[in-house]
Amino acid sequence: MEATRQEFLNISQPEKYLFYALIYLSLALMLLQVFQRTKVWLQGKPIWWAAKPAGEKFSIPTWADVKRWVANVWEYVLLQRKVKSSRKKSGAPMHLLMFYGFLALLLATTLLSISTYAPYFRIPSFHRGAYYLAYETTFDLLGVLFVVGVGWAFFRRLALSQEGAAVVAKLKGTVTPEDPLSHQLVQNRRYPLSHNRDDFLALGLLFLLGFTGYVLEGARIAVNPQDNVAWDRASIVGYLFSHAMPNLPVVGYKSIWWFHMALVMVFFATLPRMRIRHIVMAIMSTAGRPPQPMGELKPISMEEVEQTGQIGVAHAKDYTRWHLMSLDACMECGRCTEVCPAWKVGKVLNPKQVVQDIRHAAVSGTAIAEAVSEEALWQCTTCNACVEACPVLIRHVDLIVDVRRNLVAEGRFSGTGATMLRQVASTSNAWGAPKSTREDWMKGMEIPLCRNGVDFEYLFWVGCAGATDPGAVKTTKAFASLLHKAGVSFACLGQEEACTGDPARRTGDEFLFQEKAMENASVFQRYGVKKVVTACPHCFNTLKNEYGQFEAQMEVWHHSQMLAELIEQGKLKAAEPGKGEVTFHDPCYLARVNNESDAPRAALGEHTTLNENPPDTFGLEPGLNGRLAEPVQYGKKTLCCGAGGGRMWMEEPANQRPGNKRAEQLLATGANTVAVACPFCRIMLDASLKQVSEKEIRLIDLAELVHQANT
Repeated sequence: MEATRQEFLNISQPEKYLFYALIYLSLALMLLQVFQRTKVWLQGKPIWWAAKPAGEKFSIPTWADVKRWVANVWEYVLLQRKVKSSRKKSGAPMHLLMFYGFLALLLATTLLSISTYAPYFRIPSFHRGAYYLAYETTFDLLGVLFVVGVGWAFFRRLALSQEGAAVVAKLKGTVTPEDPLSHQLVQNRRYPLSHNRDDFLALGLLFLLGFTGYVLEGARIAVNPQDNVAWDRASIVGYLFSHAMPNLPVVGYKSIWWFHMALVMVFFATLPRMRIRHIVMAIMSTAGRPPQPMGELKPISMEEVEQTGQIGVAHAKDYTRWHLMSLDACMECGRCTEVCPAWKVGKVLNPKQVVQDIRHAAVSGTAIAEAVSEEALWQCTTCNACVEACPVLIRHVDLIVDVRRNLVAEGRFSGTGATMLRQVASTSNAWGAPKSTREDWMKGMEIPLCRNGVDFEYLFWVGCAGATDPGAVKTTKAFASLLHKAGVSFACLGQEEACTGDPARRTGDEFLFQEKAMENASVFQRYGVKKVVTACPHCFNTLKNEYGQFEAQMEVWHHSQMLAELIEQGKLKAAEPGKGEVTFHDPCYLARVNNESDAPRAALGEHTTLNENPPDTFGLEPGLNGRLAEPVQYGKKTLCCGAGGGRMWMEEPANQRPGNKRAEQLLATGANTVAVACPFCRIMLDASLKQVSEKEIRLIDLAELVHQANT
């Protein structure tokens, strides 16, 4: 005799036939629902994994595509990279227990099924001996992770639902219609995590599945003990349960067996309707994630406009199939919402709700702008905090900007934001300043210009703000002086420089962006530009990640990166502020979108490894982290100032400025100087710091601090 166990113990042949009939029926119901959702995805635009050969209907994925899919699943699904990066005190460990516990039980069931049906293929069953004992002990213990995780999730959700309801009830009694938070009282939208009865039923079902699995195992041991009791003890948890069922009759065992199997069948039949479907959908969503960087938006071609008769997305069918499929991977965990700068200050925009609204519109056929609301769509700063936080890699910014494109094309955009677009079109400057003023900042300085035929290694891209805004001009002058001091070979375009088109593209005027991008790309080609450095993270991102769409291939540097490089080479000295005197505000389009948090700190005399080891989102206390006084959210987890996505030029109530929330975080550090590395951030924070505090706070670009250290 050797250790093993009998499958279908005490189950008669007719009962087996009934079991298979019912299990296949539940699987058929599951597949039917999946098929219905697949039809929704297929209404979207096809995805071409590789260049589509002329005349071909399909594109075969390349080996590189397959390797990328596997790498994505490994990093984001199996290793749970995004889940582990936030909610580390509750949500993350709870989810990890559930996920790895479920994965273990799935693997255990798969191995048992292979062993059970192997003899039908003339392969001997291997579920015996030492393998059997190791199997029972390992998966018995791993299954506990699942049961504990699900139990934790149930009570955590219960507590959060009560907390959320209490917050809403309190707000309803104190908030006036004029208060920005009043907009978020609709359907309890003030609290990010979604709650409904089905969530608790689903968690109850999962808990019963895990718990009755142990009860069934204990019942098996009770009615059919093995010759060697040590073999039964290998099933640690099941053996403990068996003591609670002495003298269990066979009919009792069969009742437990059928109850557990009924739960399995209910699980299969309801899986597509439960949030837990994201386990399957996340694999598909992460595997097929578009390969473009976070900071790149896909262009629209005139050929596409001619074929569709429209610009941008009006209905769900105008999205790609991947975008529609990714909506079904959403767990409604609310991570995207709790990091959204617009939501934090009481605006209507709720990234989680945007995903759900579009998902429902894909079935109902409702126009996306109507389903989401135009108000919410225009409140987005495109800071990508939601995208960075999403565990299943949904690209919220893509979804929003695509609809903005349609609204702009249809003439449904007005106000100061529309004025900015007209200024970019007429003057090539988002502030509307004429081209003749782009060289005003150079007066009294020896700035080489490309048109004069000078040889240069780097093109210093000044940008609209850098040549126009008084605060940004200070940065421009300081950085140019530092380039001279360090002996860097550079030149500027001056009046030949036009807006990169970033505010136009992210506001939704795609073809105005393309016009400016092609105009600048032709200038780059004329002067043989190979390297560019700029002090504006928005220009940096556009030049680096999007100008390649127009055959402008360049090495692009942010000014903080170049300063850090020059300091490391000994050509410049780093700024050396007193300990705790300075706090640094990370720009979204530098730290989060392009993963550069170390260079600005190096310029300020701080050596960090935030690019490889980003901080947690929450749970941090503001205070000293070396020389700098870091705010609660910093590095890749920075909080947006509110300027991106064209919001710089859009009017908003003073009590709904995202910059105010950020200013409060920066002031909480106790520092008397706020260092920035973005002209947009400087403009927004200048207003917000003055609004939230009467204390005199110095707001300065890091280039100015480095300049002071070198003069």
